[in-house]
Amino acid sequence: MKNTLIFLAFLFASLNSNAQILKDTITKTVEKPKPLKIHHAEPLYLDLIRDLGARKGEKELNFGMGIDDYKEYMSYSGFMEYEFAVANRLGVEVEVPFKFYQDVGGVETTATPQNRIEGLKVATQYTFLVSEKYQTSMAVGYIQEFEFSSFSSIDHHGKFLEGILYNPIFIVAKKWTPNVHTLLYTGPVFEQHLDSNDINTIGQVNASFHYSFAGGNFIGLETNMEFMKNESSVTFRPQIKQKLSNGLYLGFVTGIPTEFKEKGVSFMTRIIWEP
Repeated sequence: MKNTLIFLAFLFASLNSNAQILKDTITKTVEKPKPLKIHHAEPLYLDLIRDLGARKGEKELNFGMGIDDYKEYMSYSGFMEYEFAVANRLGVEVEVPFKFYQDVGGVETTATPQNRIEGLKVATQYTFLVSEKYQTSMAVGYIQEFEFSSFSSIDHHGKFLEGILYNPIFIVAKKWTPNVHTLLYTGPVFEQHLDSNDINTIGQVNASFHYSFAGGNFIGLETNMEFMKNESSVTFRPQIKQKLSNGLYLGFVTGIPTEFKEKGVSFMTRIIWEP
């Protein structure tokens, strides 16, 4: 009798184990495969709202600091940025940029802007094409930024908002070889001034070329072009991205304008964390 009970217990345990294995096999079989995603090197200065072809649940946290030489004053900028893929190929972003200014040589001028939190930027991006054959991804997006007033204007006039930026964007990226990447990021920026309700239009064309290495490291060149009425500007931004540990990267960017009339060389560093 004792041996019979032991045999039955063993048989029950074996059947239960086999049933669990069968259940796991069926679950894995019916699970949908992850959508195709092509790795494209992402520019560091004007980065994307989320990876092209992002998969649901992917997220990223960015911190950055920069220094700009405006001849008559220095600008110290920074930002905090959170990116999240709410669905496959659909990403959202929230960013808070800020700027502080210092007169050159301690001489105060009227050209020096007031210190401020730049505003609140919210954005979304959808990758509508991922082609494995052509190693190409395309996306559309939209950025809206609420421009805050300077600390001085808020204190003395109670003026909180200065303007609103509306920026639809189009992105196309191609991976030519496992190491060579190109990307085009373009779209108009409509800047509405709330005091006068005037709207300025700025055309943006941003092209980048990167050579990537193992682990997500790369070196590259980002070119930022802006067009406004009878004015235009071009800034070249050589850059490098280095992996520090799993999910943690550090990027360095130098800005070199083609003309040094009002602005000199700039520097920016970006810390990228993918939890």
